[in-house]
Amino acid sequence: MTPELALDHIWTLARGEPAALRSVHLTGKEPGLPSVFRVGALASATIAATGLAAAEYHRLRTGRGQRVTVDMRRALASFRSERYLGIDGGPPPVLRDPVTGFYETRDGRWIQLHTNFAHHLAGVLKVLGCENERAAVASAIHGWDGAALDQTLADAGLCAALIRTPDEWAALDQAKAIARLPLFEIERIGDAPQELARRHLSPSGQGGTRPLSGVRVLDLSRIIAGPVGGRALAQHGAEVLMINGPHLPNIAPLVIDNSRGKRSAVLDLRDAAGRDTLRGLTRAADVFLQAYRPGALAARGFGPDDAARMRPGIVYVSVCAYGYDGPWASRRGFDSLVQSASGIAATERQAAASPEPRHLPCQALDHATGYLAAFGAMIALARRATEGGSWHVKVSLAQTGRWLQSLGQIPDGQTAPDITLDDVRDCLDTVQSEFGRVRAVQPAEQLEETPAFLALPSSRIGAHEAKWL
Repeated sequence: MTPELALDHIWTLARGEPAALRSVHLTGKEPGLPSVFRVGALASATIAATGLAAAEYHRLRTGRGQRVTVDMRRALASFRSERYLGIDGGPPPVLRDPVTGFYETRDGRWIQLHTNFAHHLAGVLKVLGCENERAAVASAIHGWDGAALDQTLADAGLCAALIRTPDEWAALDQAKAIARLPLFEIERIGDAPQELARRHLSPSGQGGTRPLSGVRVLDLSRIIAGPVGGRALAQHGAEVLMINGPHLPNIAPLVIDNSRGKRSAVLDLRDAAGRDTLRGLTRAADVFLQAYRPGALAARGFGPDDAARMRPGIVYVSVCAYGYDGPWASRRGFDSLVQSASGIAATERQAAASPEPRHLPCQALDHATGYLAAFGAMIALARRATEGGSWHVKVSLAQTGRWLQSLGQIPDGQTAPDITLDDVRDCLDTVQSEFGRVRAVQPAEQLEETPAFLALPSSRIGAHEAKWL
C-alpha cells in the first residue's frame, strides 16, 4: 500500500471530491522507520488528508484552491514529536514511569503494564502486592498466568494488555466488533441550518489568511491522540481552548508538546458551576473534541446528542482506545496497549527475532488517530456548510491499528536505520514559552497559500480563563 493509495482510501471514505486529490503531492518512500509496518504511509496519508481537508475548507470559503505537499520524513518527525521535544537546550521532563513495560508471566506469556499515571501505578502495585520497584514487579508477575492477570487488571480499571498474536486478537469478540467498523465514522446527528464559520472574515468575505479562521474548538482531551487532533486544527487557524479537570493527571512533556497553538483552562465537571461554564462555551463552539471513555461525558450531560441540542450545528469528535462497540468499548487503553493487545507488538517481535515484544518505533496509532480526528472535524464542518446539520465524528486507536495492519508489511523493514535528532533538525523550531525555550516539531503538511503554523507557544494547564476570545 503506497501513501497515495492510503490517502485515496481516507478521502474516498469521507466522500471527498475525487478531483481534489490531484492537488496533493507526496514524497519519500518506505521504510521510513525500523518497522515491518507501513508507518510512513500511515503518517503521510493521515497528515496529507488533514492538510487537504484544510485546503478544501479554505476553498469553500474563498473559492481559491491550493497545492498540498507532505514529505514522509517530515510526517514521521511529526509522528515522533514527543521524542524530539527539548527544553532550554536539554531534555524535557521524563515521559514514562520506570515500571511501565513488558513482563513475562508464569505460563511463558508476556504482558505490558502502563503505569504513567500515579493512580494506575498504585492500583497495579496493590493487585500484585509488591513494592514500587521494577524487579519486585517482575517477580510478582511471574507468579501469575498471563490471561488471568490481564483480566484481573482490566476488571480493576487499570491499564495493561496481554501480548497477543494477530490470530489470537482476531478471535476475540472485541476484534470482531472493530472489524465491522470503517476506519472512521462521520454521522449526522441532528438538524441545523447550513453554516459556514464567518467570524473574523474580512469585509470582502475572503476568510482572512487561514482555513479555519473563526472556527472555535473545545479540546477536552489529554496525552496524545486527542490533543494532536486539537493541535492539528490550531495549526490551520482554529481558536482551540483546551479544557482540563483540576483532579485529572497529565504527563508533563506531552502537555508541553500538545498544548502548542492552544489556550488552556480548567473546569471541574463534577460541580454545577463547571458544567454551566462548559455549556456556555459549547453553545458558542463549532467543534467539541473529547477523548474520554465512551459514555463518560454523556453521564455529565455532554454526550454528542446533548451537545447537538445545546448547539445545533456542532461538530462533535470522539476519540477512544478500543472502539465504540464490543465488550472492551469502555476499557481504558493507550497506544502501546492497543499495539500489544492487537498483535502489532508480537509481529514486530517475530520480525526482529527479539526475545521480548516490540512496539512500533513511534506512537503511530495515537498520532494517526489524532490527525484523523482533525480531518473528520474539517470534513464535517464542510458538510455543515453545504448540507447543514450537527455531526458526530468517531475514531479510535484500535480502528487505526487494524487499518495499519491491513496496509501490508515491508520485508526486512525492521532493519531500516532509525531517524535521529540530527536527521530532523530542519523539521524543528524553538519558541519561548512559560516552560522555557521549547524545541518542537513543526507541522509537516505544506499548503502553498495558507502555511500551517502554531500561533501560540506551549501553555501550562489552567493558564487562561475558560472563555472565548
